[in-house]
Amino acid sequence: MAAVSDAQQAALGALIAQPSRAGEAAATSHPQIELARRHGMPLLQAAGWPRDSRWRAVLRELCDAVNARADTPDAVREVCTRVRDWESAHLEEQADLLLAANTDAVHAEAAPFIMAALQVYWVFLLTSLPMDLLGDLAAERDQAAHAVVSSVCPACGTLPVASVVRADQGYRYLHCALCATEWHMVRIKCSHCLTTEGIQYHFVEGGSEAVRAESCAHCRTYRKVLYQEKDAAVEPVADDLASLALDLLMTEEGYRRASGNPLLWQPLGV
Repeated sequence: MAAVSDAQQAALGALIAQPSRAGEAAATSHPQIELARRHGMPLLQAAGWPRDSRWRAVLRELCDAVNARADTPDAVREVCTRVRDWESAHLEEQADLLLAANTDAVHAEAAPFIMAALQVYWVFLLTSLPMDLLGDLAAERDQAAHAVVSSVCPACGTLPVASVVRADQGYRYLHCALCATEWHMVRIKCSHCLTTEGIQYHFVEGGSEAVRAESCAHCRTYRKVLYQEKDAAVEPVADDLASLALDLLMTEEGYRRASGNPLLWQPLGV
């Protein structure tokens, strides 16, 4: 997964560095963005968004980068080779299933690579939007005291993978599993059903103090909370993936994940 992440960064940099395409996403999607703003919906709604071929090109780049490493296990190399050779229609079908969080007919081995490519694509879409548009969106959310707190990403409508408590002011932010957008949510509140009762925190004894699981007695779900004051380098997707022992502990306690990690595809609750 570290190799995939390195390849993601390289692919994103290559996309952003193409000046002829830098504003293409914003220009072509402007009517949909205006419609989303009028109805208070995520700007770049993942489910149903008209993707172009660039995300599939990124997927091929990620697979090639992983296959090029000498330490890549044979089983992983086989998956990458197979995914790289899939027809475009099949890849689009798999992407639709993953973005809709539909576990039916998903190729679990291929899913992390497909999601990794979609992550790059959606971050690129966001960086292609005008800064004043993003600034207006942030200002509208900050000034709307009556706004309903949402547990889905305001940019793409995807569920968060985890939350992070920033060291500077102690605010908690949910972290989108797809586009890496972060949005504020008060602490000691279930990020799934939004209740403030029955919230508990769990950790692995002797493990990292920077990673805990926030559980809810009402809906019996949990998401991890990462504390920057304990580790300044915490990263929601990576550290959620690196703390699977905590997931096993929560499963034994009868809780299920409120949403999965994009780089470890599995049915929720498993």
